[in-house]
Amino acid sequence: MLFNSYTFLVFLAIVLILHNLPFSWKTKKINLLLASYIFYAAWNPPFILLLWLSTLVDYFVGKALYTQENKHRKKLLLVVSLIGNLGMLCFFKYGGFLLENFTHLVNALGVNYHPAKPNIILPAGISFYTFTTLCYTIDMYKKESKPVQSLLNFSLFVTFFPHLVAGPIVRPPQLVPQFATPRKANTQQMLQGLFLLTLGLFMKVFLADGMLSNSAIAVFSSHDTLKTIDAWMGVLAFSGQIFFDFAGYSSCAIGAALCLGFILPQNFLFPYAAVGFTDFWRRWHITLSSWLRDYLYIPLGGNRKGQVRTYINLMITMLLGGLWHGANWTFVVWGALHGFYLWVEKAFRDIRRKKLTPALAIAENNYIKSSILPSFKKPVEGSFPPESNHPKNVSNFVLALCTFFLVNVTWVFFRAPDFSSAWRLLNSMFVRNTTGTAVLSYLDITRVSIIMLVLVIAHWLMRNTRVLTVANKMSWWLLGIVWSLMLILIMLSQNATSSFIYFQF
Repeated sequence: MLFNSYTFLVFLAIVLILHNLPFSWKTKKINLLLASYIFYAAWNPPFILLLWLSTLVDYFVGKALYTQENKHRKKLLLVVSLIGNLGMLCFFKYGGFLLENFTHLVNALGVNYHPAKPNIILPAGISFYTFTTLCYTIDMYKKESKPVQSLLNFSLFVTFFPHLVAGPIVRPPQLVPQFATPRKANTQQMLQGLFLLTLGLFMKVFLADGMLSNSAIAVFSSHDTLKTIDAWMGVLAFSGQIFFDFAGYSSCAIGAALCLGFILPQNFLFPYAAVGFTDFWRRWHITLSSWLRDYLYIPLGGNRKGQVRTYINLMITMLLGGLWHGANWTFVVWGALHGFYLWVEKAFRDIRRKKLTPALAIAENNYIKSSILPSFKKPVEGSFPPESNHPKNVSNFVLALCTFFLVNVTWVFFRAPDFSSAWRLLNSMFVRNTTGTAVLSYLDITRVSIIMLVLVIAHWLMRNTRVLTVANKMSWWLLGIVWSLMLILIMLSQNATSSFIYFQF
C-alpha cells in the first residue's frame, strides 16, 4: 500500500477512528498490529511470513541473549540471529547479483557455466525491517538495553506500518517505550501530523513525480551523448527527485505516526545545505547513517585503532552502505565516492588540527569523533542529531555549494543502470558538448533550474531549524493558504504519481 494513494487515505482514516474509540490499550495495539499486516499484505500477502519469521526469531533469541551467561552459547545465539536476518536479505536481495558475478568469475577462469536466471521477488522493505530487528539482537548481546517483555509490543515495533517499508530505521528505545502506556494524539499533534503528511505527499506527488521525474528519466534513459546543459539538468532533476521522494516518504511516516500519538525519529535535516560530507551524512538518511556507525563502523574499530585503520573502516562502512541500497556495482561505486570524500575531508581536518593549540586540538578531535557518521547510541523519543557548528556565512555557503556539486556527481552512479551509461553521462556533463542530443525542452530546463535553486536556498535558510518550528511561527491564515495550495496541487498531480524510489531497496 502506497502513502500516495487514495487507498491509504481510507486505510489511515479507519485506523485513526479505531485508535480513538474507547477500547483498552491492548486492543488498540492489536488493532495497530493487524492494520500493519494489512498495510504490508496489500503489496504481497505471502511475504508476511518473512515478517513473522524475523519477528519470532529475534524476539526469542534476543531474550535468550540477554540472560545467557555462557559466552559460547551467547555467540551461537547471535550467529543464529545474524544468519536468519542477513541470510534472508542476501537471498532475496543479492541472490541474483551473487550468482551473476559468480558466473562471470568461473567463465573468466575457463569454465563454461550458464545457469538459469533466478526469478526472485524482492520483498518490500526487507532492508529496513532487517536492520530494525538486527539492532535489537545486537543490543541484547551487548546488554545495552533491556529485552522487550511483550511479544505484542515487539511485533508492533517491527511492523508498525508508518516505518515498515522505507523507514525511518527505528531503534527499540525510540519506539518500544511508547507502547507501554496509552497513546492518543492531542489536537496539536493531530494537526502537525496531518500537516507533515500533506507536506510529504506534496513533495512526492507534485515535486518529485510531477515536476522532476520525467526530466530525470529522459536523461538517464538516453543512450546518446547529450548536450552538457541537458546532462546537468537531468542529474539535478534526479537530485531533487530523490530528496523529495525519500524525504517525502519520511515526512509521511512521521506524520502518520504523530496522528496516532507516536514519535518517530527525524530522517532528513536539509541535507543540501551540508558543509562537507560529514555534515551531509548527519543530515541525509540520518537513521541509516547512525545505524552504520553504531553497528558497523564502531565495531570495526572506528577511529580508535590509528589513522590508517580509521580510513579503512570508513571506506568499508560506506562501501557496504552503498551495497545496502542495491545489488549493483554502481551502488558500490556510489558508496566508494562518499567514502573517498570523507577521506579527503578527514585528511584536511587532521592537517588543520595539527596547526591548532593543544586545547583547540582536543576540542576539534572530540567534535570529529562525534560527527563522522552520526551516533544515536542512546536514542530518545523524537531525538535529533546535534546541530552543526558551521555558522551561516558566505564561506560556508560556498562550501555547501561545493558539497552539493560533488553529491550530484555521486548521484550519477546511484541512478544510472550500468557503468557505460554512467560514464557516458559524466562525459556529457564535464566535456563541453553543444552538438550532442537534446532530450529536454526549454520548459524542462527552466522548471528544473527554478526548483533546484529554490530547494538549495531553502535548505540553507532552514538548515538549523525544523519544518514544524517554521509552521508554528506562521500566522493561521498564511499556514491555511500554504496547506490548501499543497492539497490542490497534490490532487491535480495525482495521475502522474508512482511508487517511492526507496521501495526497491
